[in-house]
Amino acid sequence: MIPIRDENPTRRTPYVTILLIAANCGVFIREMMLPPELLEGFVGQFAAIPSQVMTDNPLNWVTLISSMFLHGGIAHLLGNMLYLWIFGNNIEDRLGHIGFTAFYLLGGIAAALTHIIMQPDSNIPMIGASGAISAVLGAYMIAYPRARIVLLIWFLLFIRFVRVPAFLVLGAWFIMQISGILQPSSQGIAWYAHIGGFAAGIILIIATGKHRNKKLSWI
Repeated sequence: MIPIRDENPTRRTPYVTILLIAANCGVFIREMMLPPELLEGFVGQFAAIPSQVMTDNPLNWVTLISSMFLHGGIAHLLGNMLYLWIFGNNIEDRLGHIGFTAFYLLGGIAAALTHIIMQPDSNIPMIGASGAISAVLGAYMIAYPRARIVLLIWFLLFIRFVRVPAFLVLGAWFIMQISGILQPSSQGIAWYAHIGGFAAGIILIIATGKHRNKKLSWI
């Protein structure tokens, strides 16, 4: 199942969502331009490495943000940007441009910290926007549970588009993240970051008081 779009119109242009997508794509292009012998050092410098973040060097905490803009491959990037585009514009519409910027960064930091707390001795670099995007998904499920998500169902020659309520799509997504922790073959994915980001998104959107449908102020 692949989400294609949602049927949830917005009132304002999602400038921050667009800028975030552009920034992620720009950093990825920079990664691809580096020769292999320099790419490893680049990723090591800006990725969040749990065992290093937990040291006394405060500069390592900057990687909680820089790691959000790194990706391990084109599929990793495109998958994240697809989810950000579909769900991020509505949360930006709900919170405003400034509010959404703060929400996205805080959600990403919370996601990274969840992973680090659960695996503090890991030397594996953590990269990707999925933690912050998980926060967006959590907020979307609370703010727009009945919004229709158009899914592409594709199995061999069977192709069909279906409309499913957001709470079912995102609820199933969250269950998949929990089940991922129990699968030894999927250790290369930061499942704890996804779970932590999703929970952070729910908490943050409720804390703003803008999780209910009501008249909103513009920023």
